[in-house]
Amino acid sequence: MTGKSVTDPAEMSEADAANELMRLARQIRKHNKLYHAEDAPEISDAEYDALVRRNAAIEGVFPHLVRDDSPSKAVGHEVAASPLSKVRHEVRMMSLDNAFSDEEVADFVARVRRFLSLAADEPVVFTAEDKIDGLSCSLRYEHGKLVRAATRGDGQVGEDVTPNVAQIADIPQELSGTVPEVFEIRGEVFMAKADFLALNEAQEADGGKIFANPRNAAAGSLRQKDASVTARRPLRFYAHGWGAASEVPGSSQFEVMQAIANWGVPISAALIRCRTLDQMLAHYRQIGAMRADMRYDIDGVVYKVDRLDYQQRLGFVAKAPRWAMAHKFPAEQAETTLEGIDIQVGRTGKLTPVGRLKPVTVGGVVVSNVTLHNRDEIERLGVRIGDRVVIQRAGDVIPQVVENLTREEDRDAFHFPDHCPICHSEAVAEEGEVDVRCTGGLICPAQRTERLKHFVSRGALDIEGLGEKTIDEFFAKGWLESPADIFRLKQRKEDILALEGWKEKSVENLLAAIEAKREPDAARLLFGLGIRHVGAVTARDLLKHFTTLPALRDVAERARNGEVDVASEAVTELTAIDGVGPVVVEALGDFFHEDHNRQVWDDLLSEISPPDYVVETKDSEVAGKTVVFTGKLETMSRDEAKAQAERLGAKAAGSVSAKTDLVVAGPGAGSKLKKAADLGIEVIDEAAWAEIVKAAG
Repeated sequence: MTGKSVTDPAEMSEADAANELMRLARQIRKHNKLYHAEDAPEISDAEYDALVRRNAAIEGVFPHLVRDDSPSKAVGHEVAASPLSKVRHEVRMMSLDNAFSDEEVADFVARVRRFLSLAADEPVVFTAEDKIDGLSCSLRYEHGKLVRAATRGDGQVGEDVTPNVAQIADIPQELSGTVPEVFEIRGEVFMAKADFLALNEAQEADGGKIFANPRNAAAGSLRQKDASVTARRPLRFYAHGWGAASEVPGSSQFEVMQAIANWGVPISAALIRCRTLDQMLAHYRQIGAMRADMRYDIDGVVYKVDRLDYQQRLGFVAKAPRWAMAHKFPAEQAETTLEGIDIQVGRTGKLTPVGRLKPVTVGGVVVSNVTLHNRDEIERLGVRIGDRVVIQRAGDVIPQVVENLTREEDRDAFHFPDHCPICHSEAVAEEGEVDVRCTGGLICPAQRTERLKHFVSRGALDIEGLGEKTIDEFFAKGWLESPADIFRLKQRKEDILALEGWKEKSVENLLAAIEAKREPDAARLLFGLGIRHVGAVTARDLLKHFTTLPALRDVAERARNGEVDVASEAVTELTAIDGVGPVVVEALGDFFHEDHNRQVWDDLLSEISPPDYVVETKDSEVAGKTVVFTGKLETMSRDEAKAQAERLGAKAAGSVSAKTDLVVAGPGAGSKLKKAADLGIEVIDEAAWAEIVKAAG
């Protein structure tokens, strides 16, 4: 954020809201990928749900700031690189909105009634069934025969798992009785708790992968290139709905689900009809009471409007049906002892405390680690080594502590480190943030490889041929420890040639690509250094003002280390630059304050010579105007479009306001386009923008 974090979205400034929505979009996208595409979640379901709810709350207050990549528009995650072929769903596989309280379920029922304009005495029936924590799968039957099975993916494109599904006994290859010409059954592939524990025991005995929970085990077992692996895994399937259908065998959700069961496909035994809110909540509590003893993991109850004509009228929002809601259960809990606290350093320098527990079983999973989140959370809980704690999990890999049962006992407090445990650089928390971060940056081993990957990435130096695997390999060999080492790789030519997979031509191409960056664009170089809060746009803004990197460094150092008057003058100069605020000034000062970073900087500039940064502008019809790009640009990247605007003498802004002069809208433009229309701002398409660029010569 640009300032101190504000909990209530109604009290946020528009700038803070836009910044937090940007960060939330990135966080949620990352965790979606880990959960849906890689079967390797890093946070609990409850933590993920909290991020989604926070995003929705801010969007509710600032609907004009809803991003094109908003999590509220996304379902699952796009299919990652995979040996399995991709399948496009004929009917999109949607997600579900969540409720976490009785009040939210009551609101859902009331919304349905209002939308349908039902009279107070007119009944509306819902189905209710347990929500299995598994992997969504779609089964397409033609003339009763299974012809294709696919995972959900991002809702539009999934993975073809037809050979794998053929190994699951619950899924018939041919349906019984009279069936429609085309019918797509949708449900969850899952693994029973007992089968999961037996699988992990066998995996451990064979030295194989140990799965974190039944959901991960099911997902990993289904998404195998070799179907024989799937055949050895005890997978199950329950249907909960349908997609494409040439004919629907019933007029209600319940009737169609009974037809699916009659065709030989299992459905939940807990599926019932509810005619009142009280019946829905009673079923939720009944299933919740049975949860620990059920043979498979569930994380809630799903309610659906029963009448299909009502479902059709209600329709969908961005990623979920209006006629359905998932009522989530609270996380499962257990008591154990906190035996130790370790500090882990992430790739961005964040220091994360991880509690080491006396192992305890929670919901069928043996838990020995727990996230303590950050310094403030440790202080809030008052946890110390030896404390008795309550932990909770909800399908998570690392659960969380919810209560310290022995905080009143006399025991030494835990002191959070003020230096990085890896590189011993200072570890600080920026004003308004709770996370403590290592300031070692480029010299910290915990961060170094990720920083190097960022340094050569497309938005930074863009060195072709120096990809992530190559950096990992060269780093392991001790050849790459800092950005300057990249430009010394020519001395390693024979060593590289000796590596598997490298030929004379590929080595020459790599070294030539590196040599071509000896005089890099100064703004790209600054962005590539990975200084906190200095993104590509801020880097350009800084260099447009200072022209050279040494001039920027001089002012940044004076802003942090100078006498009061000197520092004040330097801060004033920096904050006068459009887009640069106190947070950026502090980040620059912290970077140059560290001796390690200054050494890396000096070493790098001994190898390269970035020319003075000069933005050549042309006379154009948009000179002096503010331009906003929105939607998907099809002929260029967003960065390229902004660079074009700068060359034409225009300012490229990220959001539409009364100061905006022109909006360039591509396919998928949403709230920004609407706001432009409301404000009467001129809107053109990408082709018209290209004509403006062409006319400027």
